[in-house]
Amino acid sequence: MSNVLILGAGRSSGSLIQYMLTYGAKHNWTITVADALLAQAQEKIGGHTAGRAIALDATNEPERQARIKQADLVISLLPPALHALAAGDCLAFGKHLVTASYVSPEMDAMDEAVRRRGLIFMGEMGLDPGIDHMSAMQVIDQIKREGGEITAFRSYTGGLVAPESDDNPWHYKISWNPRNVVLAGQGTAQYLEEGRYRFVPYQRLFKETRAVEVPGLGVYEGYANRDSLSYRKVYGLEAVPTLLRGTLRYPGFCRAWDALIRLGLTEGNFVLPDGHGLSVAGLVGAYLGEGQSTKTLAARVADFLGEEPHGETMQQLAWLGLFEEQPIRLPKATPALVLEQLLLEKWPLAPADKDMVIMKHEFEYVIANEQRSHTATMVMKGEHSGDTAMARLVGLPLGIFARMVLEGRVVGRGVMKPVMAEVYEPVLKELATYGVHFY
Repeated sequence: MSNVLILGAGRSSGSLIQYMLTYGAKHNWTITVADALLAQAQEKIGGHTAGRAIALDATNEPERQARIKQADLVISLLPPALHALAAGDCLAFGKHLVTASYVSPEMDAMDEAVRRRGLIFMGEMGLDPGIDHMSAMQVIDQIKREGGEITAFRSYTGGLVAPESDDNPWHYKISWNPRNVVLAGQGTAQYLEEGRYRFVPYQRLFKETRAVEVPGLGVYEGYANRDSLSYRKVYGLEAVPTLLRGTLRYPGFCRAWDALIRLGLTEGNFVLPDGHGLSVAGLVGAYLGEGQSTKTLAARVADFLGEEPHGETMQQLAWLGLFEEQPIRLPKATPALVLEQLLLEKWPLAPADKDMVIMKHEFEYVIANEQRSHTATMVMKGEHSGDTAMARLVGLPLGIFARMVLEGRVVGRGVMKPVMAEVYEPVLKELATYGVHFY
């Protein structure tokens, strides 16, 4: 019997948990789902005989370590800041680890020790990162086998609302961790364009977008992810002149999000003073400065941003509730937490709503002095808010790879990303049975 510990039962966990429960029943594995909210873990298991739900505070070291000691393999869906804690425990107690999050410097530094212990620490095994790596490497390796030299690689992914469920002026609804939505893009984006480094700080990121056409769906906005440069080595493209990994949004989103940045509402390090009856409108007004003005707050914001008072961006900000006297009742609130609360209220998926994930790769390469190009596009829609494309595409790769580890089908050891054929070929083949196709 194998014991699998899944840490976290949030928005993206449903498909993973169901996959592991299905194979747990077939192979007599015990699937333990641990979450700070016991009811959330119980709901995801749904009474399945192979599952067990427990309450777990992942920051409680003795409690966390006791649970990891009992496992053979740990799948972590914890917030990124907590992965290093789980990884350290897995190393100490000799447990395999699979995560959907980016491999952190702390986890990467464990590689030699992980190898010595004969362990598998697989990171970036979700959607983005995850399926993007595997599907890109499948094409990159094929082009190289044909004698081609890749001169440009661009990859974009977007977790979006499906057109039939798009009913708000932002053209966006939350299908993954809302905290990550608020924090997306913070830092400095780094990529290569025609042999030159490009560095784009957060305050310019949502201004510097590019049009990305998706066959059959239209044109979307793409903005650069934080770090594309480190993937030169990961993808074996050390000499490539152009390399960009980016995120997709519907047109108009990026301009409005840039307005939120300029207003200061994505700031997460500034704690608002408590007990002063501050409202959302009061917070926005405090950023503008009081002064003497007969204009409305909305008009003052339009002046500050240089936007048309009745234009699309101002309509988006108003719809979000920025000009309303809604009290801020969050303890130790930051502007980012206030914004997150507004997004949770305004951007939820209704029960019948469908989300949509788009991934598009663009390759340019040379074979026998002939310039060629190739695109690979994947589009998936969810069924409803309880069965989202996001949860499937994050969870299924995790589950498939975890099953491969438990069945002894993974040869490599150490801290890894899913860019080797022994991983991406079987995972992509099984994902295709779940409707994950590139065209």
